[in-house]
Amino acid sequence: MALLTGAFLLLFWIPIENERVRGAVLESLALAKWYAQEHVLLCLIPALFIAGAIGCFVSQAAVMKYLGAGAPKVLAYGVASVSGSILAVCSCTVLPLFAGIWKRGAGLGPAIAFLYSGPAVNILAVVLTARILGPELGIARAVGAVLFSLVIGLAMHFIYRKEEQAKALAALHMPEPEVDRPLWQNVVYFASMAAILIFATWGKPSEPVGFWHAVFQVKWWLTGAAALVFGAILVRWFRVRAAKMVLAATAVAAFAFLFPEQPLIAFSAGIVAVTLLLTTTRGETQTWFLSTWEFTRQIMPLLLGGVLVAGLLLGRPGYEGLIPSRWVEGWVGGNSLQANFFSALIGAFMYFATLTEVPILQGLLGAGMGKGPALALLLAGPALSLPNMLVIRSIMGTQKTAVFVVLVVLMSTLCGLIFGSFFG
Repeated sequence: MALLTGAFLLLFWIPIENERVRGAVLESLALAKWYAQEHVLLCLIPALFIAGAIGCFVSQAAVMKYLGAGAPKVLAYGVASVSGSILAVCSCTVLPLFAGIWKRGAGLGPAIAFLYSGPAVNILAVVLTARILGPELGIARAVGAVLFSLVIGLAMHFIYRKEEQAKALAALHMPEPEVDRPLWQNVVYFASMAAILIFATWGKPSEPVGFWHAVFQVKWWLTGAAALVFGAILVRWFRVRAAKMVLAATAVAAFAFLFPEQPLIAFSAGIVAVTLLLTTTRGETQTWFLSTWEFTRQIMPLLLGGVLVAGLLLGRPGYEGLIPSRWVEGWVGGNSLQANFFSALIGAFMYFATLTEVPILQGLLGAGMGKGPALALLLAGPALSLPNMLVIRSIMGTQKTAVFVVLVVLMSTLCGLIFGSFFG
């Protein structure tokens, strides 16, 4: 009743005649449209399929053995803390992958380390930061992100150590997982899906030269090659009929050649084709699709709702929401505690797509932002966002989510203060 009453009063009293309110509503819809066009098809849906596959084909015992509370700390945290160097994902795309390993029994510490490092430890973003914002910020971002994932993961493990000890004891009594197919087949299978996600979302570098630009020029050819490997795996190991796969591949290829300037059309056709192949093939492929749908149903509404709210409050880069950008620029100037804390806080709630934080910071630095607050935003922004928080809360509860957010904001503030005292 309170929610319904609040919604009614909001609609009753909303000052729609106010220019800023109208602009903020339009920005909210514009951000949601941009997110749907740029991230849902290329980033989120492939990640959901990977999460569904983790839920189906990676046993709980195997996850707890390598990432569980009782797993060797060096192995568990080592893998989790550098995962972002492979996955160029944003704070929302990493969520299905986090949900997948969490629900399969991963320890809280390694799971949180993975959740933070996924979007934060991005090689391309680090290189772009060093080139545009300076080498000291690039190096500080890389070192800080890896250390953050380790420290925050260990801190969460320590805070909830009683729960983690119970998990570790449960893992000791778990039977050895039954293996349906050899480990190398699962590695190739997941690698093919990860390659599709990585190359499809490969961002355009700032300079038209070098390795990153060369990969960007052929990103869709590389995506297509990974998709062919993936299709062959479905036929060979998942008993999808070869005739169906050939028909699907032909249709996708036709869209690719008919619309070479709009690769999203062929990619969308590929998603539809995979969905049809999984749902019309009996056995484990149908279970895989149902697992993917469960993650989609849980995550997508919260993400889109969070994007709408973030756009309403903060707008898009270069456009304003309800909070004027001049306030933000005024609050992050210099290297004071207030500036660093506010920068980390704004970064934690604002949605940043992969690599977009760099041009935003370039503009803020030009408007007088200190280097300390810039690092604080770089460490908090890519790893957190309002949509991200809403989904994390639905996965592991309000308390753990609040502790995680507080740790990220406080550590980002501290690192910004230290960095700003030397390089500000």
